[in-house]
Amino acid sequence: MNIYSKITGVGAYVPPLTVQNADLEKILDTTNEWIVQRTGIERRHWVAAEVSTSDLAFHAAQEAITNSGINKSELDMIIFATLSPDHDFPGTGCFLQAKLDVPGIPAIDIRQQCTGFIYGLSMADNFIRSGQYKNVLVVGAEIHSKGLNKTPSGRDVSVLFGDGAGAVVVSRADVKDAKKDSFIIRNDLHADGSFAKELWIAAPGNAFTGTERLTKEMLDEGLHYPKMNGKAVFTHAVKRMAETLSHTLSESGFTFQDVDLFLFHQANLRINDKVAEIAGIPQDKIFNTIQEYGNTTAATLPLGMRDAIKAGKLKPGMVVAMAAFGSGFTWASSVLRF
Repeated sequence: MNIYSKITGVGAYVPPLTVQNADLEKILDTTNEWIVQRTGIERRHWVAAEVSTSDLAFHAAQEAITNSGINKSELDMIIFATLSPDHDFPGTGCFLQAKLDVPGIPAIDIRQQCTGFIYGLSMADNFIRSGQYKNVLVVGAEIHSKGLNKTPSGRDVSVLFGDGAGAVVVSRADVKDAKKDSFIIRNDLHADGSFAKELWIAAPGNAFTGTERLTKEMLDEGLHYPKMNGKAVFTHAVKRMAETLSHTLSESGFTFQDVDLFLFHQANLRINDKVAEIAGIPQDKIFNTIQEYGNTTAATLPLGMRDAIKAGKLKPGMVVAMAAFGSGFTWASSVLRF
């Protein structure tokens, strides 16, 4: 008997503080018009000083577990995607596990940045298809606001990012009719580390000459802030997202026209518009959230999924295609029947 998996519960959470573009005008020497024109972002949410990444994840995970209809004691594993952990170690999945009070089950952190959620979804799908587990919690959560260069020299990156969390419960599925029943159909994962330094944070790190992971000189140079080659990211994101979507749909026996809803990573609205143009996807089939949240990295796709459900855009039985591109470079796509 073939074993499949499906998403049974979705949850998300953003902190209550909303930061408008007008708020950034005061500190970053930028304008609302520039931000909207170049990115599509109108606002984002940033955490209060005392809030951690696992705090955001906890709220999203609770909602996903409730909506899945299972008890938290039925979880077999936690997969946590983040580039902004509570601490260097242990993994933030362990801190989340303690807050959820589900001791004993494995907790894995993965660091595939903006592609992290699809990587985590693929891992959960494979653990379930192997017969090892029945219910896996997949979480993407980020706090960017505490690590941004909030001065004019950092504006090109700092206007892009917001804080938030999204989570899904992936459970074993009984698929009797592949044309009707909910299940994860296919995942497609890729990376090319030769572009790793086009979007990265250099410090702290062990690759520096010397004995210290972080020095005053590194801080003075701003190496602890994210750096991005925007042109390279844009070009590769458009190309790779279109490629992986086309491949995954083809291998699944679908065309772009067969998809009911597209959920893209939300890094830049112009990237998503260009992918749609290349693939011939009508805008009414794409659900964007970048206007409200900015780029929340690993949280973006499950956060968008939650909002699409609330907006009545995502309903049971729909064919959904997701695609993401991020630092690494990493890129991935997923096709599922919701």
